[in-house]
Amino acid sequence: MISELKALFEYYEKEKGIDREKMVDALQSALLAASKRSIGPARELRIEIDPEKGAIKAYAKLLAVEGKPQNPFEELSIKNARKLKPDAQIGDEIDIEVTPKDFGRIAAQTAKQTWMQRLREAEKANLYEEFKDRTGDVVNGTIRRFDKSDVVVDLGKFEGVMTSRERVPTEDYTSGDRMRFYVKAVEKSTSRGPEIILSRSHPNFVRRLFEFEVSEISDRTVEIVSIAREAGYRTKVAVNSADDKVDPVGACVGLRGARVKNIVRELNNEKVDIIRWSKDVSEFTKEALKPIKILSIHVDEEHKRVHLTVSEEELSKAIGRKGQNARLTSRLIGYDLVIEKDEHAVKVFEGHVDVAVHQLAKSLDVSEDVARKLVDNGIPDLSVLATADAEDLAEMLDGDLELARAIVDKVAAKTSGSAAV
Repeated sequence: MISELKALFEYYEKEKGIDREKMVDALQSALLAASKRSIGPARELRIEIDPEKGAIKAYAKLLAVEGKPQNPFEELSIKNARKLKPDAQIGDEIDIEVTPKDFGRIAAQTAKQTWMQRLREAEKANLYEEFKDRTGDVVNGTIRRFDKSDVVVDLGKFEGVMTSRERVPTEDYTSGDRMRFYVKAVEKSTSRGPEIILSRSHPNFVRRLFEFEVSEISDRTVEIVSIAREAGYRTKVAVNSADDKVDPVGACVGLRGARVKNIVRELNNEKVDIIRWSKDVSEFTKEALKPIKILSIHVDEEHKRVHLTVSEEELSKAIGRKGQNARLTSRLIGYDLVIEKDEHAVKVFEGHVDVAVHQLAKSLDVSEDVARKLVDNGIPDLSVLATADAEDLAEMLDGDLELARAIVDKVAAKTSGSAAV
């Protein structure tokens, strides 16, 4: 028992960093509870442990009484008291060792279980003290096991937990994988004691990776102004420098893209856009949406909203798949984003169509409905109409072959008349 306790003291002190005095206190409390069953309800029972040797002794304070003790757990005859303390008087409290011969065997199991519980609590207290100021750090860890949807990570002396909310949906996690994690929080009051909450999906994980890779960010020559992230898919990072001689985007990209490539590799090929920040919201929005060409832009400062128009061809790109590009840009600039296609070009085109319909109807002496059917089918004027035959026109005119032939004749007459002139 003694050698076993000594070995446990040394192990938890060296490997777990738990103070030996705390271990002694925990064990004394545990043994005291166990001793009451093996020794009995002795008066003022206490346990003494030698922290260096691991020796255990139990003592009680018994009252010296005259004659035969009525309660052997609380009293001691004056005769026996004077064997231990020659000058003992009736009513004196006498320290007497009450360690049973089989105390180690009987109490060890119960004591060990209780002690381990106390040690776990002490470990958790140490965990909180060590990590409470590390919120926001990036740590290395090894994935050890899974607790339902949570990932338990070995951080060395301690374990951290990455909940399902902090996982990256596109990443697969396997026991034994060594990865970097962002310390999102160290929570003290939880049902399972203090916990280190880890994350790989938090936007600040990307921020810290840039700080590690880009010296200009770590020395504050370049500043990360804002980050918008959809973990596993895409991140937009806005950067700025107060030094006009420093290109903040170039500094983050690095020579031949080396710096940003290291970050993308750590993020398992998540797309990272590095954007030059501007205090002008219009310019900042244009930078955030490059290479999309913005045709018009209006900033509503009162409602924190940006209205912009793009061509119909670029509308889907500006919005992005499932709205991702617009959503990330909105978070990055801090304004609601309203993207619409440019209606001006449509109106101009429709105006040209109306003119063509009117001129064709007048030239052929037909209704504008008939002329519009021809224009809608790619025949805007007489020169194009002259190349079509009656059967083709009839299909455009809902099968009206008679009307089609009449139009062909009119066109022939007009074109031949023009040629004669």
